[in-house]
Amino acid sequence: MTAVLEKRPGGASVARPPARRRRRGRGRRLTILAFTAPWLIGLTLFFLYPAVATLVYSFTNFDLIDNPTFAGVKNYVFLFTSDPLLWTSIGNTVWLTVALTVGRVLFGLVAAVVLVRIKRGAGIFRTLFYLPALAPPVAASLAFVFLLNPATGPVNQFLHLFGIQGPLWFNDPAWAKPSLAVLGLWTSGTIIVIFLAALLDVPGELYEAASLDGANGWQQFRSITVPAISPVITFAVVNSIITGLQYFTEAVVAGAVASGSSYTSGSSNNLGYPSNSTLTFPMWLYEQAFHQFHMGYASAMAIVLFIVSGVFTVVLVNRMRSAGIGEEEE
Repeated sequence: MTAVLEKRPGGASVARPPARRRRRGRGRRLTILAFTAPWLIGLTLFFLYPAVATLVYSFTNFDLIDNPTFAGVKNYVFLFTSDPLLWTSIGNTVWLTVALTVGRVLFGLVAAVVLVRIKRGAGIFRTLFYLPALAPPVAASLAFVFLLNPATGPVNQFLHLFGIQGPLWFNDPAWAKPSLAVLGLWTSGTIIVIFLAALLDVPGELYEAASLDGANGWQQFRSITVPAISPVITFAVVNSIITGLQYFTEAVVAGAVASGSSYTSGSSNNLGYPSNSTLTFPMWLYEQAFHQFHMGYASAMAIVLFIVSGVFTVVLVNRMRSAGIGEEEE
């Protein structure tokens, strides 16, 4: 079928695609749209709409019962100037974020290197390292509170055999956050598996060539392993930072159970137990939204958390790229 020439002003002739070709192109676009519709619907319903609604509510006074009323930027002003526990929650969140990021990346990488070198029974050890990641966060927190119970927990009982007085763990403000960090390492099996897959993907010929050149184990790790798995390292760091900034379930359950409360989802009385040492920013946001019913103020906190997470991620990725980390060599 030949194209139809269409006269344009000025005497120029432009080829117009035939109707069948236009219909074929329209059908192709509709097919693509049909295949992407589930993702587009999910993105709209579960991300875009909640994000826009949260942004709108952050400029209102809203208690989940009465209609929201416009409040301007009062929620943001109160957030940065008058909230009594804001900086406590930010400090705890930063501490946990740093500890979880450093711990998960280093522990995951070291564990993966060890698992790669194990020849006999490798499948069993890999399964044991990954199994804790399958535990639900609530169950894992309950198990850790039991293990670290200062009076009857197996850990302190074991230390007592050697004449060591075990700490109070989740009941001591000085030990509560380190206990949560250890819990985060115990459930970092997913990071270990990702590092393990990346290490197994590094060509063995590179290590053989380096050995022939006289490179020792550390030199091979620094010059071959780290550059080869640098994209995975970037992913692990970003994932751990986001996990730390959103740390919520484990801290709520551990604090509630350690305080002796049967209300494991947290309450105003035991939130952040002991002495607000485990009070994270998401926990304080939850308290404001669902215990104090300050939904407008909680929405402002959520917007700030979203912006901080995005800024941290973008800055970190750009800095790692500028340092040559996270880019695969061609």
